[in-house]
Amino acid sequence: MSHENHQSLINTLHECMVACNHCYDACLKEDDVKMMVDCIRMDRECADMCSFLEQALGRGTPFTAELAKACADICEACGNECKKHDHDHCQKCAEACFKCADACKSLVA
Repeated sequence: MSHENHQSLINTLHECMVACNHCYDACLKEDDVKMMVDCIRMDRECADMCSFLEQALGRGTPFTAELAKACADICEACGNECKKHDHDHCQKCAEACFKCADACKSLVA
């Protein structure tokens, strides 16, 4: 099965999706939610893309390279946004995003 070839990436995608969902939820609880709008938006984009690629790899998508490239770009953008904020959840999310972006890039390379 092709998903077995990508199990490490699937795990990394899942970890990133979880981190983004946690960050999204925590950002909504911050005192100044308006300041967190871009972070919240990127968390949603990234979580959705990671979840989609995780599922696509599990079913053996023929678009692995294209989806991994898009996912890397989105993860990197989310990581860059999250690292702007001092909140612990944002910093942990940024770390997960950059790890996932690197994993996606290595698949495409």
